[in-house]
Amino acid sequence: MTAADAAHYFATKLAFETDPSDVHAAFESAEASFVLIDTRSAEAWRQGHARPATHIPRADLASRVPAEYPLGTEFVVYCWGPACNGATRSALELATMGYAVKEMLGGFEYWAREGLPVDGVGGDITRAPDPLTAPVPVGGGRIDCDC
Repeated sequence: MTAADAAHYFATKLAFETDPSDVHAAFESAEASFVLIDTRSAEAWRQGHARPATHIPRADLASRVPAEYPLGTEFVVYCWGPACNGATRSALELATMGYAVKEMLGGFEYWAREGLPVDGVGGDITRAPDPLTAPVPVGGGRIDCDC
């Protein structure tokens, strides 16, 4: 393996993956050029979901996405967390339908653990950032990891 091979691999990987902090930053800056889709079940959605997300369960992607979004729409998908491949399966399905798509690494678990906005059945259920997943400044609040 060469340095050029490694550079190609990592550039390709970054073209198809994103993370909760970058997704949140895109929505906060109003520069989000994609639709964030939560592909989990209705029960999971009600339990809690990323505030800017649209709910389209994986089983409904093939029927809903072409009916609701023109080709050329870009998507970011997520499922439960790093131990779940539901987002990967959803991204593959969207890509085979002709849509540009990225997978949000860490899924809903890391969105919530980073203290990003979460809604549930009763409204806002955002929690404090977990210091194991997101830097927490002295005195609370949220800071970027700068990665």
